[in-house]
Amino acid sequence: MTIFDDIKEEIMADPMNAGYTERGVRPLFKASRDAKIAIVGQAPGRKAEETQMFWNDPSGDRLREWMGISREVFYDTHIVAHLPMDFYYPGKAKSGDVPPRKGFAEKWHPMILEEMPQVETIILVGNHAQKHYLGKRRERNLTETVKNYEQYLPDYLPLVHPSPLNHGWLKRHPWFEQDVVPVLRNIVHEHI
Repeated sequence: MTIFDDIKEEIMADPMNAGYTERGVRPLFKASRDAKIAIVGQAPGRKAEETQMFWNDPSGDRLREWMGISREVFYDTHIVAHLPMDFYYPGKAKSGDVPPRKGFAEKWHPMILEEMPQVETIILVGNHAQKHYLGKRRERNLTETVKNYEQYLPDYLPLVHPSPLNHGWLKRHPWFEQDVVPVLRNIVHEHI
């Protein structure tokens, strides 16, 4: 049993997560002492919770394409850790999913990251992750934060969420795939 297994047991025993634990839903994250990169996203989607595989949807396909790696490397390597802002599917909202629960990442991320001393870059996918990790250092909105990604390197790399719902955003901001995606690939390929 690893320290990360112990942390999973603590998360499941936390009253905040009782409803999930009672239904047999395990917290969904991946951590490794060898990790050099951590991906912090929103929260697992319904399909991810059902299959117990994070980024197991079209958003994950696009993220892997941006990173320039296969599903096998994405899931099998110990180099990439996955720490959503909430380790459980929060439910459906009117448009998209309910945001990650407040206080979840604040409670569990520091404990997990402390056990991953080799992490060099945290990839911040979407507004929730950027707000949590960058705080007042963020620009006035997600677009400006991502556009000014260089000021957060090498510790953080902010990205737009790879959801198909953001297809319009990607079309309006071609600089993202021209400028930011190559930087992401370089960071990933330095460690794979």
